[in-house]
Amino acid sequence: MTFEEFTESIANERPDPGLSETLTSLWWDKKGDWDTAHSIAQDIPTKQGSAVHAYLHREEGVIWNADYWYSRAGRVRPDISLDEEWMQLVHEMLG
Repeated sequence: MTFEEFTESIANERPDPGLSETLTSLWWDKKGDWDTAHSIAQDIPTKQGSAVHAYLHREEGVIWNADYWYSRAGRVRPDISLDEEWMQLVHEMLG
């Protein structure tokens, strides 16, 4: 799946069942359902899952919690817009 195909799919009612958990979480986030995105991300026990989880807490505005998850992901909080971080994460997860 390309980035364009992924972003176009957000117009659908549900995400593609073949998406990874990280992409599914990012899909729900862009769809406007932070709670579903978070419930998925918090159960992904990988560095990429922690990166998505960190992004979601940054978006929520709970920076101390975001920083904890960035640390678990082996990253530092980026100094970019949330939209840019979302795009970077999607590109990374599409890998």
